[in-house]
Amino acid sequence: MTERRPAGTSYESWLDKQIREGEQRGEFDDLPGKGKPLPDRGELRDPDWWARSFVAREGGTGGALLPESLQLRKEIERLSEVVNDLPAERLVREHVSELNKRIVAWLRSPTGPHVKVGPVDADEIVAQWRKSRPKPVTPQPVVAERKRRWWQRRMS
Repeated sequence: MTERRPAGTSYESWLDKQIREGEQRGEFDDLPGKGKPLPDRGELRDPDWWARSFVAREGGTGGALLPESLQLRKEIERLSEVVNDLPAERLVREHVSELNKRIVAWLRSPTGPHVKVGPVDADEIVAQWRKSRPKPVTPQPVVAERKRRWWQRRMS
């Protein structure tokens, strides 16, 4: 912990002294980003720069900053792409059901911009999912050759 500022010194000179002494002790040598330029130096930033950088740092997408109504709308538009990766019809129906629950919750108390959003028809999505699946290949039945009887073997 640093010592208190002496009564007769200004903040600037006291801070400069603290920084200089810290540099001499090597306390700033192993900081991440040492020797690299500051990110976004000299660029104009939009008012939500901090939120966008936080979402990017946490591994999210820019869609996380949208109002809920727009998030739901985008999710409905991408629904067929998302369910194509699901392996079973049960999982497709569960995903659509979860989305519909969120849509109904938003419709009960809408916030943000009012975008036309309504529940999704699960049967229609399942039908699209089935069309996108490859047709199962039915193997041809293997007909086993009948074993010939002893008297039939002599004739041939």
